[in-house]
Amino acid sequence: MQATGHPNDILPLTLTSATQELFGCRCDEDVTGDNPYKILRKEDIVQDMRMRAAVSDFSPVKQLVLDYPEDELLLVYDRDFIYGSSFYLVLTADAKDRHLKPVVALGVEVALEREPSEVFAAQKTSEPQPWISLGSEQEIEEESVTDSRPRLKYRISRVRREFGAPIFFSDRNAMETKDGFLECTPYQDKNFSLKQMERHTGVQTIPNLKSSSTQTQWTYPRSMCTQYEPREFSKEEKENCLQSENLKNFVNSVASRFEIAIQQNEIMDVFFDDWKALSEEDSGYGRKADPHLKEYQSFTDLHFSKDKTISNINWHPTINGVIAVAVTERLSFEDRINGSTKLLLNPSLILFWSFSDPINPQLLLECPDDVFSFEFCPSDPNIIVGGCMNGQVVLWDISTHVEQLQGTRTSGGKNIAANTNALQGFEDKRENETPVVRYCAVSGIENGHKAPITDIQWLPGTFEVSRMGVPMENRNGICVQIVTCAPDCCVMFWDIRAPRVLQTMADQRKQKVEEKPLENPHGVPNTFKHLDLTWKPLIRVSLPKIDTSGEYSPLKISLRDNTCDNHTGSNAGIDADRAHLNAERSEVAPEYALLRVLSAKQLKPLEDICTQLYAGTEDGELVYTDWKLEKDNDSGRLFSAKPSHRFIIHDGQVNTVRRSPFFKDIILTVGGWTFAIWKEGVMNGPIIQSSCSQKKCTVGYWSQSRPAVLFIGKEDGNIDVWDLLEKTHEPSQTQNITATQITCIKPWIVSSKQHLLAVSDYLGTLHILEIPWTLRSPSSNEKLSMSKYFEKEVDRLVYFEKRREMRAKEKKDSEAEELRKKMEPIIPEKQVEQILEEAMKEYEDYLSLETVILKEMGLLPDTNKVDI
Repeated sequence: MQATGHPNDILPLTLTSATQELFGCRCDEDVTGDNPYKILRKEDIVQDMRMRAAVSDFSPVKQLVLDYPEDELLLVYDRDFIYGSSFYLVLTADAKDRHLKPVVALGVEVALEREPSEVFAAQKTSEPQPWISLGSEQEIEEESVTDSRPRLKYRISRVRREFGAPIFFSDRNAMETKDGFLECTPYQDKNFSLKQMERHTGVQTIPNLKSSSTQTQWTYPRSMCTQYEPREFSKEEKENCLQSENLKNFVNSVASRFEIAIQQNEIMDVFFDDWKALSEEDSGYGRKADPHLKEYQSFTDLHFSKDKTISNINWHPTINGVIAVAVTERLSFEDRINGSTKLLLNPSLILFWSFSDPINPQLLLECPDDVFSFEFCPSDPNIIVGGCMNGQVVLWDISTHVEQLQGTRTSGGKNIAANTNALQGFEDKRENETPVVRYCAVSGIENGHKAPITDIQWLPGTFEVSRMGVPMENRNGICVQIVTCAPDCCVMFWDIRAPRVLQTMADQRKQKVEEKPLENPHGVPNTFKHLDLTWKPLIRVSLPKIDTSGEYSPLKISLRDNTCDNHTGSNAGIDADRAHLNAERSEVAPEYALLRVLSAKQLKPLEDICTQLYAGTEDGELVYTDWKLEKDNDSGRLFSAKPSHRFIIHDGQVNTVRRSPFFKDIILTVGGWTFAIWKEGVMNGPIIQSSCSQKKCTVGYWSQSRPAVLFIGKEDGNIDVWDLLEKTHEPSQTQNITATQITCIKPWIVSSKQHLLAVSDYLGTLHILEIPWTLRSPSSNEKLSMSKYFEKEVDRLVYFEKRREMRAKEKKDSEAEELRKKMEPIIPEKQVEQILEEAMKEYEDYLSLETVILKEMGLLPDTNKVDI
């Protein structure tokens, strides 16, 4: 059925996008208004109709295609829908030749009278021209290098008796002979990096052949001309112009201004860019444009830090300019066992340093063993919890020494180094010995971890955890629980309040006669006396492996709703707010000795608290699991469910698992020679993963003021500063801080104009660095830009996962197809006699056909005709 209003030798067609993609005739891509023709093979159209049947767009013209005499059909793109469809198919060979034959334009009137499909511009094929010599071959011959003499030949030989002879070496003084030693210079030798100043090159000039096209519709050729010679005055006009009075008057009027302009050019540069120079004023060291970390102060002690390394550092949450560091022995396990007696005589310590006294520590916290991790309580900074190497959890109360630490604080909220001149007066007033604070309570060894505690955190005061691991409401509104992890394959939750059994016993003791209290020679506060040596974990969460038997050994953990470790936020940088916060905390300081554990029946469960946590293991794995315990239906015992996900990304133990202070679902992990950034809820893998660095990564930390900046410490003493808005394939800058391994990094905001970065090394030295303006001042909408960047990385990860699944499916299908072909019966090969018989039969058929053709042409007489 043909559409009306079109010639009989064409048929309008509507092709779907799938058909256009299959035959390579996509609208405005493969075919355009300037090039609307597409040659289609008849075999391809027939194959499409056979495979797709009635779905094929060529099924209405099936018989016309089969009756077409030639092997190729012409498809024309009707861009203006002249015949009602986007394409039309040419049905006859004459119409095909008429469409493809170029039409010589006879003028605008003829072009306008014809149909749009019949208007074609006359294209003249370029004709080759004979080559005319202009002397270039002589220049090429002069520039070519030819041999002016026969080439020299050298022959090197050796006496035959020297082959295989033994070699004897002897010592000699390199200074006795000239050139007796070779100097290996540490800089690049400029003799091997010569700059070529001039070069002789011979070329032959020929016209460049180039084919180009434009989008302009060219209907007919036009004659154009171009002026290529300048217009100049004649000699008479030049003389008249020079002798004219107007020119003389003009020169006399501008001569004075011209002389002033020349003098100004000699005095100053008029082309000097003042705006550019204004920005270059901040390019010096320490200015706004300086991106480097500046050494601000360093702390080390020849007695307490000797032969020790710093395992953890923490800024005091409320007292400005005070930082605490935990020092541990640099000993292997065997050396620690052999020197256990010496270690008992020299107890482990946590040192409190102040910027006003960089020589002597202000306070010492005595530890039962080396402390690898400790944290200040967010509700009461005077309470400190630490995890020891022997698996014990320790609590300190430094409330009696707060005045001494506050006495070292600088005044006015100015730069911390303002009172360094009062150091001598402070040393005169201080006591001869640094005060030592003994721990208030320590957990029992049999109830704690069986390995060194590598990470310890306070749960926020917004909730507490029951014995089943269910988040409950916290009526006290203060931090009362702690979470710890160790490589003994478990995570433990601890409660620092007195249990209800002790409260009943205390009520019974009140009824008895008052006894004389025991003496306290060390002056230890009785804040946590009810926990000393009887402290047990509230929950013990194990991490069983997903696929095999065994358990994961965590080193670092991160909880979704734990915001206690983000106390170095931007609000902490204002001294006035910090002083007000100190006053509020001193007024409502919690009395932990009076707190008691409430019954779970009296508390309300919280449904909006996430109970999932990330754990980095010593095998380089990142585990995502739920800390809630499940009850066995048969035995009634509580057990930990298997983790939901496990990722193997790092090639070494994970030393950092830390959430971004700006995005609670963005996690930074550092381990081995790489670091990765994860988004909680995206379980396809990390959204950002760094390439392997040359040196091992030891620690990482987010910037507290810029969402796109993070710091990575290396084992060679360098710090890599990554600015994800600037580049993501390499660090923005690398700066050397120390000659040994970096162990900890902790930023701190002093004020809006001063940010500090505390960096500790393996030799026990604490470096305080000042963060430059470029790394502490965020750009406009930086948080929004990073959020969009993370979303794009998530989309990329999802797309990559889909592509991998599709490729795996294609590979599986191809393997199945190959297997099916292998299972098909093998057709036996023909014998030689069969091949010769078939060839002979084909040859006889050829001879018979040749005879028939020759008879029809009259070249071979008919032997059957009889003459009468």
